[in-house]
Amino acid sequence: MLKLLRLFLLALAMVVVFVLGTLVCLLRPRHPNNVHLLGRLFNRACPLVGLKVRVRGYEHARHLHSAVYIANHQSNWDIIALPGAVMPRTVAIGKNSLFWIPLFGQLFWLSGNLLINRENKAKAASTIGKVVDKIRQRNMSIWMFPEGTRSKGKGLLPFKTGAFHIALQAGVPIVPIACSSYFGQVDLNRWDNGELIVDIMPPISVEGYAPNQIRDLLKHSRQLIAERIAELDSEVRRP
Repeated sequence: MLKLLRLFLLALAMVVVFVLGTLVCLLRPRHPNNVHLLGRLFNRACPLVGLKVRVRGYEHARHLHSAVYIANHQSNWDIIALPGAVMPRTVAIGKNSLFWIPLFGQLFWLSGNLLINRENKAKAASTIGKVVDKIRQRNMSIWMFPEGTRSKGKGLLPFKTGAFHIALQAGVPIVPIACSSYFGQVDLNRWDNGELIVDIMPPISVEGYAPNQIRDLLKHSRQLIAERIAELDSEVRRP
């Protein structure tokens, strides 16, 4: 019964977010602050699934004009659990096929997020260049999941290099974001599903890194996130 009630309330909340989000995006299409606004709306749905989310470390990002934010990616619930950490003038990168998902895809594009062809590796360098140009021209930041897919309880997966190439070419810092492990923690039939902590960590300067040191930058960033996840897991309240 509780699960059915939650599913109904979630569906209702998503309809409200889509309607409000569409109106905002039509008034200011592809404005880089649209994603920040929509993220806050999605984040407010967490209590509907019995999750308490604590976001820490805003002070590490408030002064940044542009950055590449990288976070661990665990499950479909990330869409409501993580947006509370999305800073103003930050957009995400998604694959072209997202556009064809009814309602969500069109809103994803209209809100200002970037759609790229991730399947064509031959065009990867050109795609990264276009993202770098967007960062420079519009003074905005990028949010990416360097694992490339949801980990689904398997721990932090290997990182792909795209986010690090973008940061290095744009000359902007990387901001690691760690979210405590919560895969399998959400049970819609349980009233209290505990909490999760999202920690915005201090930025990592890319100065001093040469293009041939991308792997070193990647390993350093991944290690910081992995260590912070372990710390958060020992602190977080479970159901």
